Amino acid sequence: MIILALQEVKKSFGTHEVLKGVSFTLQEQERMGMVGVNGSGKSTLMKIIAGLETADSGNVNIQKGLRIGYLAQQGELSGNETVREALESVFEPLREMEREMRSLENRMAEQAEDPEALRRLGGRYDALTREFERQRGYEWRSRVSGVLAGLKLREWQDMETSRLSGGERTRLCLGRMLLTEPDLLLLDEPTNHLDLKSIAWLEDYLQSYRGAVLVISHDRYFLDHVCGRMAELIMGVIETYTGNYTQYLEKRTEVYETRMKAWRLQQKEIARQEAVIAMYKSFNREKSIRLAESREKRLEKMERLERPQEEGTVHFRFETRRRTGDDVLVTDGLKKSYGSRTLFDGIKVHVRAGDRIALIGDNGTGKSTLLKCLTGEEKPDAGSIRWGTGVDIGYYDQHQAGLNENKTVLDEVWDRFPRMEQYEVRGALGMFLFTGDEVFEPVSTLSGGEKGRVALTELMLRKDNVLLLDEPTNHLDMDSREVLENSLADFEGTIIAVSHDRYFINRFADKVFALDGGEIREYLGNYDAYYEKVSRDEEPDGETAGMTRTAIDKEKKKSREEQQRIREQKERVKKLEDGIARAEADAAELEKALADPETWKDPESAARMTREYNALKDRIEEMYAEYAETE
Repeated sequence: MIILALQEVKKSFGTHEVLKGVSFTLQEQERMGMVGVNGSGKSTLMKIIAGLETADSGNVNIQKGLRIGYLAQQGELSGNETVREALESVFEPLREMEREMRSLENRMAEQAEDPEALRRLGGRYDALTREFERQRGYEWRSRVSGVLAGLKLREWQDMETSRLSGGERTRLCLGRMLLTEPDLLLLDEPTNHLDLKSIAWLEDYLQSYRGAVLVISHDRYFLDHVCGRMAELIMGVIETYTGNYTQYLEKRTEVYETRMKAWRLQQKEIARQEAVIAMYKSFNREKSIRLAESREKRLEKMERLERPQEEGTVHFRFETRRRTGDDVLVTDGLKKSYGSRTLFDGIKVHVRAGDRIALIGDNGTGKSTLLKCLTGEEKPDAGSIRWGTGVDIGYYDQHQAGLNENKTVLDEVWDRFPRMEQYEVRGALGMFLFTGDEVFEPVSTLSGGEKGRVALTELMLRKDNVLLLDEPTNHLDMDSREVLENSLADFEGTIIAVSHDRYFINRFADKVFALDGGEIREYLGNYDAYYEKVSRDEEPDGETAGMTRTAIDKEKKKSREEQQRIREQKERVKKLEDGIARAEADAAELEKALADPETWKDPESAARMTREYNALKDRIEEMYAEYAETE
């Protein structure tokens, strides 16, 4: 069943026509991903669907009664409520039903000797209980706990929302919106501010989501795992493809090549017909002129195909000035703390020439700080950093803090490479889509993606042989990411990149360094290989290299103890889950009994059942609290 249909939706801002006639449909329970270059109008289109923007023309048809959840609409937080209270507020109607049910139980106990009152109260209680069960009222506490755990908000659950950072507030708003379970989820870059574990949790959540999902994302791995249909916003119109992101890429290429072939064949036929017409006219005879006019009429009636167009994409490659030695980087005992908080301690890595390393870990573990220690921007508290011979370090900062906001794009790059001619600098900027007067725009007016392209221009021109990249795909559109990945694939030097982009990691990495608990563990292969090894609880490659037998035995004992602890914790969680399920089933049976007016004909029995029920609900609350601490 179609729940959303757009027909020829147009939108302009001043003279700039963003949407030129967008048409597509969305089916019930469908998961559609929307992609397009930065500035193509994806967020504008989503706001039009959400009702936050109005289209200049066209129709947006939404199924009657459809409940829409849009992340921006969930952004209002009082600031005085805690994180858990903000999530629990979603279930206020269920909580109110619970309060009324408790009140009815007390009133029925008081009216035990009044059959008419019992009948009336029992009828209300029975209807309320059935509605409570229909709305999954017994699940809401576990659902809140699941979101707290999945989005890594548990440690802040008792913190007032006014004290959260921007990223934490975004995660809270996302969690609150997911708990509302609208019929249609509109998600604009939902994986921003999420670490890899939280993204994986969100993928699992959306895969089993009961409603429809329309999601804008630059996370291609996420789109591959969540979406069954893709929509590309290109040149102001939408083209849809069945399949996930990888399948969309293949089909888009096929469609483009087919259209280009048809256009070229038609152009060839038009040229042939025009040549024949010119030949007939050159004869300058009545019959030949009639033939020429007849062909001209047929040519005018021909439906001309438009040349297939693609959005402009960056085009560049990384080169090196010289080769490094075999040993590029050796660190020993690196430690970094801020106050009483230790980010990492005892970091020991050995990077060799040609290594392509993805540095991953949860938010706040110190990945960016470690890169800054390697570049010298930060000073470690302890340990040593030894770079090899012939190393030239190129650093890409995800925040582009090194760019001078007061300069123009041209001057920013030219001042760093003063020996280059202006046409050479403009040529380099042209590879990153800065053309014409755009090079004279102040850096301060650029978007995040445009600043990223300026930083990549400078990195390309440096020709360093070791690249330290901090979230290089942030703010880049899909095509730009593809070009960056291809450029890194051809790069002859060494790469260490911090990234949450699993698709990007799969494309470039041959090693994964996982920073967790202040330590680095090394895994051979890309992200998929790392994930498979972690899922099987395999030990990291080379973990015991250089260790004594005693040290190895200690590590194995420590590992066995940790595995035993994990098993015991899993058993405890399973026992709690089974206990909660049994207790809730018993509570449901008691509720049904208490809803029956016959029960209240025996006041003592009814009072006893009421006490049992209240004690059971208290026990359920205690088990949920214990469960939340155990997860």
